[in-house]
Amino acid sequence: MTTSDPGTTPGNGSGGGSAVDPAVQAELTRLRESIDNIDAAVVHMLAERFKCTQQVGHLKAGHQLPPADPAREARQITRLRQLAENARLDPAFAEKLLNFIIAEVIRHHETIAGENRADHP
Repeated sequence: MTTSDPGTTPGNGSGGGSAVDPAVQAELTRLRESIDNIDAAVVHMLAERFKCTQQVGHLKAGHQLPPADPAREARQITRLRQLAENARLDPAFAEKLLNFIIAEVIRHHETIAGENRADHP
């Protein structure tokens, strides 16, 4: 999600692009820079989230707890759907995103549990 060539309009089918009003191009550039910054923040927030979930995975593995916690996952989905509604974001989209993240977390927890079993037979 980067800014485009200031002299062209993406997707207009003309191949070489057409001139865009400088004020429109400036607004597109401003908005796209904001989008790029938000994307970077999302990536950094996900990285922080996964650092925490890795710690949870090690704690679970160290105490022979299962990698998945369906009751917590259900609570989190309900909570995230409500947050999405309050933020005027499609709750179904928010749930899909959280389910994707949860699946990755469980995969990490399973890997950690397997490593823990190998280290402590």
